[in-house]
Amino acid sequence: MEDYNKQEVKGGQGQVVEPETYRDSIGTMEQSGKRKWVFPKKPKGRYTNYRNIVAYALLTFYFTLPFITINGNPALQLNIISRQVFIAGQPFYPQDFFILTIGAIVSLICIIIFTIAFGRIFCGWICPQTIFLENVFRKIEYAIEGDRNKQMKLDRQEWNSEKIWKRGLKWSIYIILSLIFTHFMFMYVVGYKEVFRILLEGPFEHPTNFIVMILLTAAFYFVFAWFREQVCTLVCPYGRLQGVLIDKETINVFYDFNRGENRAKWRKGEDRSAAGKGDCIDCYQCVVVCPTGIDIRDGQQLECVNCTACIDACDEVMDKVGLPKGLIRYASEKEIETGIPSKFNSRMKGFTILLVGLQLLLGYLVYSRADMEAKFIKPAGSTFFLREGKIINTYNYTFLNKTNDKKIVNIRILEPQNGEITYSTSSKITVARDKIVKGTINISFPEKQIKLSKQNIKIGVYDHEGNLLDTYDTYFEGPFKIQF
Repeated sequence: MEDYNKQEVKGGQGQVVEPETYRDSIGTMEQSGKRKWVFPKKPKGRYTNYRNIVAYALLTFYFTLPFITINGNPALQLNIISRQVFIAGQPFYPQDFFILTIGAIVSLICIIIFTIAFGRIFCGWICPQTIFLENVFRKIEYAIEGDRNKQMKLDRQEWNSEKIWKRGLKWSIYIILSLIFTHFMFMYVVGYKEVFRILLEGPFEHPTNFIVMILLTAAFYFVFAWFREQVCTLVCPYGRLQGVLIDKETINVFYDFNRGENRAKWRKGEDRSAAGKGDCIDCYQCVVVCPTGIDIRDGQQLECVNCTACIDACDEVMDKVGLPKGLIRYASEKEIETGIPSKFNSRMKGFTILLVGLQLLLGYLVYSRADMEAKFIKPAGSTFFLREGKIINTYNYTFLNKTNDKKIVNIRILEPQNGEITYSTSSKITVARDKIVKGTINISFPEKQIKLSKQNIKIGVYDHEGNLLDTYDTYFEGPFKIQF
């Protein structure tokens, strides 16, 4: 297959590009460096139907999730600037940064492992870039300008009334859609109520927000109206990573060159096997439907996003000429070379188990997160004082309630024993859900019990049922004593 990947057969005429010049530029660019615009034919078939179902389900999820709350909190909100992060309704704070960091690392490892085992299925089925482009913007383009041939004709013709109104209508809809998508994206940052409030109050009340909104809308429009597949080939690092992640056992969209070569045009009634011809009839349907403009028959390429459009196109042609389907299919390179079908082997089982294990680890970290975070800090410049044979220190406490329930807490001295607490207010401190409460307490110990000028103590915070919520280690100041 290595030798085959270095050549390109054109139109069944046997024209072969020299190995030194084969694919020394991306498929959507001329040798001169000029952009080669892709006009993919509208795909149809089994996999296209499945992908449409997945895409529309994800789009529905995207548009409804900002309005979903769990225990009164947003289901998902990522306001890093204001430090308001909610995932599955659970609030996360700067103190939980290590969990989010571990979560990001685990997610990256999962993507790497998934790619090693199952290739770029994510790109073709789940990636927002693919879903927005193929299932929203491209659909509108087909509806206004028509399929591939009509789009190419429109692109070549002069700017007459037909071209002006079609392009103008398409671009206007693109701008409106970009605005809508950008506003929903903002809802994931500040929440839908805040977005609606900013819109009602207008740009003069929130100039910064509106400038950012306009810039992001322009970027959104630029990506899906013009840049398009270049995001996958030039910007996205995931496509570049596949070169070092996949191997011969990775499942990807492959062309069965053993079965397809030698490719030749279809002749009715011909015994292709006797004539030494393969099943590929060189119809180029796999090429014209490709949204990144590549020929899958040239082997695995970084531009391929595994969208399955070529599979559906090839299967349709094979069905029409009476040849078996699956000339292009999901397979591993090893399967193509040996002819032995891929199975859910021990390697894939191992990767799947590892994926599940990593997700369980992340779930455990989130589940085991403390419900309450407590801190007891001595005020700057403060020192101890003596009263009635006791040494007294003042502490400022901060309680952060990480749960969705109100907490009534009290404080106890765990180590050493015999410590007493004097509250500035009530001994029962109420901490509302997702709130921070601050206050001051005095902690005292008998003078004889404090042996060091700075003695370690441990303070515990309990709920009204007596459950330990959090502990905090700090120090207690006392008079300087010479130890003999």
